[in-house]
Amino acid sequence: MEDEKMKSLAIFGGNEEWSSDDWTDSDDRVRGGKSQSYLDTEDKAIGRFHGNLDIKTLGGAGFASQRTTGDERKWDLSQYAGIELQVSKGDKKRYTFILKDELLPPNPENGREQATISYETDFELPPQTVPGETRDRYVFIPFKSLNPTYRGKLQKDAPPLDTSNVKRMSIMMRSFFGAQEGDFSLSIRAITALSQAPDHERSPTPSPSPSPVQRKEKTPMPFQTTERQLEAGVVQLSPAAPAEDPQLGRLRIGNSKIIKVEIRWHKTFLPVVLFALGIFAGYKLANGYDWRQLLQSVTGPCRDLVEKISGYFS
Repeated sequence: MEDEKMKSLAIFGGNEEWSSDDWTDSDDRVRGGKSQSYLDTEDKAIGRFHGNLDIKTLGGAGFASQRTTGDERKWDLSQYAGIELQVSKGDKKRYTFILKDELLPPNPENGREQATISYETDFELPPQTVPGETRDRYVFIPFKSLNPTYRGKLQKDAPPLDTSNVKRMSIMMRSFFGAQEGDFSLSIRAITALSQAPDHERSPTPSPSPSPVQRKEKTPMPFQTTERQLEAGVVQLSPAAPAEDPQLGRLRIGNSKIIKVEIRWHKTFLPVVLFALGIFAGYKLANGYDWRQLLQSVTGPCRDLVEKISGYFS
């Protein structure tokens, strides 16, 4: 029996020129991070997704992505089996491809986009366990390989993607729990819908998402369960605060608009001062100095200062 003829639909690239107007950034800057992504279309035959993934500002997590523009757009892909990415040049980093079949209007209370189910899968070029260049590669992503997530969590009971009503496409670079960071670049010739899996000799198979990434073993980080929730806006990580010297002490005087003074000193300073006062007092007492006079010489000026401050505010 003769195989069914392959059908294809060029979505971006191919016979159509790439346009930066079709894409916009969606980075962790909206969560307080410093990652930045771009989609460069200077060469109209290629869309280059690139930028920098910063994971230090948010304490290890981070993401940078480009998504399609226009809430009214939709693609009917019901006659196709999946999406093929024709990659001109990439790097040995792992990316995420995301589709959405529903977009809600912004939340009237805060103006932010409301969450809907995302259908996603991860891929890398080539797999990090395989040597070789990352040029002229094909990635075929079957619709059935996409995993549904909602607000950062896998949804096992979610309905399958409505391929007749695809509303948005996204390409994302995420840290995968601190496994990757820094500059990234993925140059794509075309994004095409195909009616069946192609027979490319060098087509890497996308990994189910969420999935582990090939990386060196390292101590688990506390944000591992919240990275995708950070992307979805479920959690907000504060920028990492600079560490304070543990030997630094502080003394706060007052907490009003009139008196609010905070005195800081190094904790090794106080024992030195107390030791010096002890030596001074011992010397005076050993030379016949009356302890009452010694006490008065210390407390007298302090009492006078307190009386002056009290009189100022009375």
